[in-house]
Amino acid sequence: MKLPIAQDSRMFSYMRQIVTLCIFVGTIFSSGCASNPGWMPSSGPSRDQVVEAQETHSDLPIQVVDVTDGIARSVLARQKNSLFSVTLPNRTPVGYTVGPGDVVEVSLWESPPAVLFGTSASDPRAGAATSRITPLPEQMVNSEGTINIPFAGAVTVKGKSPQQIEAEIVRLLTGKANQPQVLVRVIRNATSNVTVVGEVAASARVPLTPRGERLLDALAAAGGVRQPVGKITLQVTRGDRVHALALDTIIRDPKQNIVLEPGDVITALFQPYSFTVLGATGKNDEVNFEGQGITLAQALARSGGLQDNRADARAVFIFRLEEADTLKWAKPPKTTPEGKVPVIYQVNLKDPASFFVAQSFPINNHDMLYVSNAPATELQKFLNIVATSVYSVNSILDTAN
Repeated sequence: MKLPIAQDSRMFSYMRQIVTLCIFVGTIFSSGCASNPGWMPSSGPSRDQVVEAQETHSDLPIQVVDVTDGIARSVLARQKNSLFSVTLPNRTPVGYTVGPGDVVEVSLWESPPAVLFGTSASDPRAGAATSRITPLPEQMVNSEGTINIPFAGAVTVKGKSPQQIEAEIVRLLTGKANQPQVLVRVIRNATSNVTVVGEVAASARVPLTPRGERLLDALAAAGGVRQPVGKITLQVTRGDRVHALALDTIIRDPKQNIVLEPGDVITALFQPYSFTVLGATGKNDEVNFEGQGITLAQALARSGGLQDNRADARAVFIFRLEEADTLKWAKPPKTTPEGKVPVIYQVNLKDPASFFVAQSFPINNHDMLYVSNAPATELQKFLNIVATSVYSVNSILDTAN
């Protein structure tokens, strides 16, 4: 059925207006003169919006940094400073020292004939009197770090080795006993231990000896780890300091197999690291990774790579709260209350050299990897909305006819 001339003219006018609008908006988007409007569906900010974040957030300025080979080297150097050989150097001498709660046994000898602690014994075959041992009752070191020795009084033993305690008791008995000799034995060790917990065969308290037990010695004493070595991170708590390192790194680098100190707590953690990936990638998810760490190239691969029909290869971003001393800043940056600097690392995968940088740039725990949509994607979204509207108008006109 042929439409009336007036109705046909009206429909042609509608179509002309819609086409004009499409051309106008398409020109704006393709020329880069407009960013994604707020009502347009999007997976996140565009490349320009991310870069502009450095100027728009005056309360906590965000540092936007282009990832170059020099930047990657600086970040890697900062990570090397977290090695156990740097963060947990051994400052105490290797050996056992006595502390409160330990149980010790003291034995004394004297030369005849004068005997302070007992009677001398005569050996007819030797024709002379011989010295005799006098064992004292076992004693627990009290909270003040002392034990009591007859004729010597309270002897401070806290923080001393058995040999140092022997020399101190001999000094105190000299002039009272005849050529005294002393032997000190630790019967029960209550203070010179380390604790091993986490993903091990059996959590244990491992005693330390003058040999100087190391990190892997304590791990072996606990029965080893229950998970693959490459997915285990060892966390060492010493005093108020907590540091973690991949077990695989400790095995490969003997310097990281540090000497343990009394009171150390070793925790074996199974795959505690992860990063979040958002935007125009193969999947948006939280991705776990091994304790030895991964690079940006590996992170992109585990995320399914960039989507060819959506991603802006110039706009690969890593959002991170960085340590203030990681990079050299033009001026001192403002930090969060925790002392961190909000940094957005930008990688341009359109540059072939950036693929080499991506193979060395490390991904940290809790990083957020984001890939922006390409400008053409926003245009395509808008044209799809307009096309849907055109189809709706046509349907209405068809129904009216």
